[in-house]
Amino acid sequence: MKSPEGFEIDATVPHQARVWNYFLGGKDYYEADKAFAEQILQAYPGMRDVARQTRAFLGRAISHLAEEAGIRQFLDVGTGLPTAGNTHEIAQGIAPESRVVYVDNDPLVLVHAQALLTSTPEGVCAYLDADAREPERILEQAAETLDFDQPIALSILGVLGTIWDDEQAEDVLRRFLEALPPGSYLVLEDGTNTVDSEAAGEAEKVVEKKDGYDYKLRTPEQIARFFEGLELLEPGVVSVARWRPEPNRWGTPAAVDAYCGVARKG
Repeated sequence: MKSPEGFEIDATVPHQARVWNYFLGGKDYYEADKAFAEQILQAYPGMRDVARQTRAFLGRAISHLAEEAGIRQFLDVGTGLPTAGNTHEIAQGIAPESRVVYVDNDPLVLVHAQALLTSTPEGVCAYLDADAREPERILEQAAETLDFDQPIALSILGVLGTIWDDEQAEDVLRRFLEALPPGSYLVLEDGTNTVDSEAAGEAEKVVEKKDGYDYKLRTPEQIARFFEGLELLEPGVVSVARWRPEPNRWGTPAAVDAYCGVARKG
């Protein structure tokens, strides 16, 4: 199958962005993605909560950065398929002049992004088809939209888990951060096996058996290392459900196996 732009889409191999879309209750996936997602859900029924709480965390983090920190530029690496509450919708809803660059490497994401990720007249919304393992290429192309002399918020959710080698994952992130000016922010999330270790471990076994779909779970301590040298915002590195949750009558939401943080580059 080909997208209108001529990119090859292999509908027989599950892709992270489409599997994640299934967890979020979306409709943009193929049968292979659904079947694989269901295997993961059988091992770890709480995966839908992980996906939805992660999405909610992104919304709260972007809202804080746009409204409280005054950030007007956003680089969203590993954006996934567009759903409600995309980065540009949140940022431009607060500051219409915000400039947003999305990055992903799934051709289906590219097709939907070009159709759905439309900017306000005052701002800019761009999309790059690139792999997170190529920071310099991403940064060079992003510079056509973003001003790297002004603060930028880098969001990288569920991406570093696809890089199994710890040193390589840290190196990729470092190369992104080195290019950002002082006053920039990092919004990061990745999966753990801490809250429900048995179920998360079973889900990880399912993933390990699937060629082409690699994801490494890290401990909260390992995830915290990604923030070394940055100024962590309160409450630090926590489950996505516990990062500044919205008040509600049901009390504090239950933790899920995805940990996150938001930090400022001094």
